[in-house]
Amino acid sequence: MRLRISHITTYRYEPAATGVIQVLRMTPGSHDGQYVADWQIDISSDAKLDMHHDAFGNITHVLTIGATEDLTITAEGLIETNDTGGVMRGTDERFPPQLFLRTTDLTELSPAMAAFTRETGGAEGDVISFLHALMSRMNDHMTFDGDPTHSGTTAAEAFALRRGVCQDYAHVFIACARAAGVPARFVSGHFLRADGEVHQQAGHAWAEAYVPSLGWVGFDPANGICSTDAHARVAIGLDYLGAAPVRGTRYGGGLETLTVAVRVDQAGRQFQSQ
Repeated sequence: MRLRISHITTYRYEPAATGVIQVLRMTPGSHDGQYVADWQIDISSDAKLDMHHDAFGNITHVLTIGATEDLTITAEGLIETNDTGGVMRGTDERFPPQLFLRTTDLTELSPAMAAFTRETGGAEGDVISFLHALMSRMNDHMTFDGDPTHSGTTAAEAFALRRGVCQDYAHVFIACARAAGVPARFVSGHFLRADGEVHQQAGHAWAEAYVPSLGWVGFDPANGICSTDAHARVAIGLDYLGAAPVRGTRYGGGLETLTVAVRVDQAGRQFQSQ
């Protein structure tokens, strides 16, 4: 499948900020099942943009700009995807899977989540079956709702609310998988919706868990499926903070307003991946 993606982030500062520094994780990489045919990042103002790879192998750009009243970051391009049944191959792996057993503030386990994990069953005998059961039970437990949570909501808070967005689902899944001894990590990217809606308010998030017999496998608990050719993978991290599309700070200025517009659709012509 050939996906056409546009991700536009706009900041407005009243009065103007005296300086802005942002770290962008908005550029996807190629691996088995995903080929980046074309991609670019455009900045609305005269800014410095330095590219490098972070510790997890994500392609990052450090954006620095002086005084500005508004800033628009546009990341867009074409990605060719193939359905691998969620199994990841050819990704840049810089750490052993055991690193992704490490908990973070956003993926801290609550007693209720620990009980939920135990009730789902152990992962000792059949890891993949446990992960599918965990994803299924999460869909029964939680309702997709963007009102009660925000970017700083923890897995424990979302689990207690029984509501959240894709980021919250991913954090809960990761926390429970790690509690069962299964390495798991956060994935940011984009998703082609099955209902035909191409305009979205944000990017998408899911998880990858390590299965000894398969390697890393993508699980999208918000949709109750393994990752498919409808998923475009951009960045990974221990949690959202390590894979956020835009993260940084600004100096000076007053009120800051942020708007995000994402469009994900299928290009009309198929592209032959290499």
